[in-house]
Amino acid sequence: MNIPTFDDILDARERIRPFLRETPLHTYPAVNKLLGTEVYIKHENYQPVGAFKVRGGINLLSQLSDEEKARGVIAVSTGNHGQSIAYASRLFGIKARIVVPEGANPGKVAAIQGMGSEVIFHGKNFDEALLHCEAITKTEGTRYVHAGDEPHLIAGVGTYTLEILEEVPDIDIIFIPVGGGSGSAGACIAVRGLNAKTEVIGVQSEASPAAYKSWQEGKPVEALNTTFAEGLATGAGFSLPQKILRDHLADFMLVSDEEIMQAMVWMIEHAHTLAEAAGAAPLAAAYKMKDKLKGKKIALICSGGNVSLEQLRRALQI
Repeated sequence: MNIPTFDDILDARERIRPFLRETPLHTYPAVNKLLGTEVYIKHENYQPVGAFKVRGGINLLSQLSDEEKARGVIAVSTGNHGQSIAYASRLFGIKARIVVPEGANPGKVAAIQGMGSEVIFHGKNFDEALLHCEAITKTEGTRYVHAGDEPHLIAGVGTYTLEILEEVPDIDIIFIPVGGGSGSAGACIAVRGLNAKTEVIGVQSEASPAAYKSWQEGKPVEALNTTFAEGLATGAGFSLPQKILRDHLADFMLVSDEEIMQAMVWMIEHAHTLAEAAGAAPLAAAYKMKDKLKGKKIALICSGGNVSLEQLRRALQI
C-alpha cells in the first residue's frame, strides 16, 4: 500500500467536487466560552450520508476498473464506512454488500439498505464481522474495500482538512476522532502538504483504544473493544493509517465514554448540532485539555451525526 501524497488529496477533491459540496466550518460563542478559546467546528455531519467517510468512498469507487465494478464491492462497517460505500456504489452503478455486526446502529443500517446495498449481519462486534467479510472476499473474489488500509479512502477524507485550512489558515490544532484512522491520516498529509504549523491530535475512547495503543507501540496491536461509540470501535490498529500517524500525529488522547456522552449534550446545547459519539469525541478531548488551549485557535471535526435514539437517550441522562 502506497502512502497517499498531498497531490492525491488535491486530485481527490476534483473527483469529489461534482458530487459533494464543501461542509460548513462554524464558530459558536457558547463553545468558545466552554473551552476558553476560539473554536471552529467542521460539520461533516452535514454530508448526504451524515458522515465524513463519503468523501473517501466516492474517491475510491470512481477509480475502480471496469472489471472491479463488474465484480462488485464488499465492505465491513459499524455504519458510516458502509454508508459511504453504499452511496458511492449507487452513484456509479456498482453492486455493494456491507457486513455489519448484529447490533449495528439501526439508522445506519436502514440508510445502507435504502441506498440499494445488501446488508449482511454477522458477529457481536466489528472484528467478528471483519473476519466474515474477509472470508466472503476470498471465496467470491469481490473487491474488498477496507475501512482504513485504502490509499484512495485516506486521500478522499483528507479533503476536509484542505477546506478547513483554506478557510482559516492559522488553525493551531485540529482534534479528530480516530477509529481506523483514515480521517486523521488524511489530515496529517494535508497539513504537511500545505506547510501549515497546525497540529493534529487524535481522539479515541478509552473503552476501545486499539488505534491509540498501536500508535504508542509503533505497530498494529489488538485491544479491548467495548465502547458504545461505534465510530471509534476497532479491536486492532489499521496498518496504513498507523504508518502515517506515527510520523505526523502530534498527540493522541483517550476519553471515557461518559466524557463523550457529555460532549454530545454540549454539542446540542452549545452548537445546536446533533453529533454521534465519534463526532463529539473531539469536544470531549479539547475540554479535557482546555487549560492548555488558551490563546489557541482550534478546529473540532464533527465527523458524523448518525446517532441512534437509544444512544441519544443514554447521553441525555448524563
